[in-house]
Amino acid sequence: MSAPDTTTPGTQAWGARYADALMNTFGPPKTALVSGHGARVVDADGKEYVDLLGGIAVNTLGHAHPALVRAVSEQAGRLVHVSNFFATPPQVALAERLLALLGTEGRVFFANSGAEANEAAFKLTRRTGRTRVVVAEGGFHGRTMGALALTSKEAYRSPFEPLPGDVTFVPYGDAHALAAAVDETVAAVLLEPVQGEAGVVAPPADYLTRARAITHEAGALLWLDEVQTGIGRTGTWFAHQNPALVSGTVVPDIVTLAKGLAGGVPIGACIATGGAGKLFDPGNHGTTFGGNPLAAAAALAVLDTIEADDLLARSSATGERLRAALAADDRVTEVRGTGLMVGITLAAEVAAEAVTAGQDAGFILNATGPDRMRFVPPLVLTDADVDDLAAAWPGILDAAGAAHDGGSAA
Repeated sequence: MSAPDTTTPGTQAWGARYADALMNTFGPPKTALVSGHGARVVDADGKEYVDLLGGIAVNTLGHAHPALVRAVSEQAGRLVHVSNFFATPPQVALAERLLALLGTEGRVFFANSGAEANEAAFKLTRRTGRTRVVVAEGGFHGRTMGALALTSKEAYRSPFEPLPGDVTFVPYGDAHALAAAVDETVAAVLLEPVQGEAGVVAPPADYLTRARAITHEAGALLWLDEVQTGIGRTGTWFAHQNPALVSGTVVPDIVTLAKGLAGGVPIGACIATGGAGKLFDPGNHGTTFGGNPLAAAAALAVLDTIEADDLLARSSATGERLRAALAADDRVTEVRGTGLMVGITLAAEVAAEAVTAGQDAGFILNATGPDRMRFVPPLVLTDADVDDLAAAWPGILDAAGAAHDGGSAA
């Protein structure tokens, strides 16, 4: 891959216009991307990158996948939006499909993002007549005010406190602590099957089954946030169905989805099973765009393609290849994760420098902490994409270490 070029007007010009026109909520953009194909993207200077971030676990089918392009184009030629005064075939078909994948009866509320799906679920728990929600330390559930109240990271919370809700935090993966915190005052327990924001952290395999038993005994709902782990990310449709992650069978009361569901078209889903699916009455909640036929058609195309192309199996196989490539360098001290949700720990606190060095070398990477990195690429990531990273990985870590020590990364 070509050497980086930060002097050409493409990325510089877009960066300057971005700074003048957009609120500074994300910091300066790393570059301006203009096109993509498969698991590769191209910036405004024509430089190509292997995308190992996938829009933060969103681009399930990669970029410009023909099935997604066709579905969106065809649906746009029929109906894009009709309001929720009306039903549309894609909306109904998607809800039925998601319930079938969960393998249980229930009801679906469609939103526009993971945070909105969690907001809907948060409100749904209030319909139990209880208010307290027990959540895990290290969890991330979104940045809207309700979802933020359920998110433990102090840096996200403190500028906006006081936050709504009656929320109790417990250590993640500790079933004894969970049992001690849950009683008949608890409306719901909210857990991620794997914590993504924390750096791809999985609990003990019996944690969710024990959480299910604890919530059953207290009459509380078990709410699983699969916003990042759902739709094939770990090699099964939902992470709580993955025998590599969860021992036994867990049937949650609520599952929230978003990121990978429509392959990049904004969508969120709050799925409530059994009686929980009937807690909302008309007027209790709403959304203007949620469940619109364009997003629903995109999601159906994603689900169809995952099945047709056997991407669940590919996620598992390619994830194993990726973990082996990353672990081959002894500066990687731990490799975690299942399927194409991979986290690593580095021997030194050079994760940010590795992201920069990776971009210089033609790879889009992500740091989740000083020494932690997360890899959540498209499920269509190829063996060649992984092999390219494997060849470049030692050089990326060399450059990261040099930059951290104040030397040249060249």
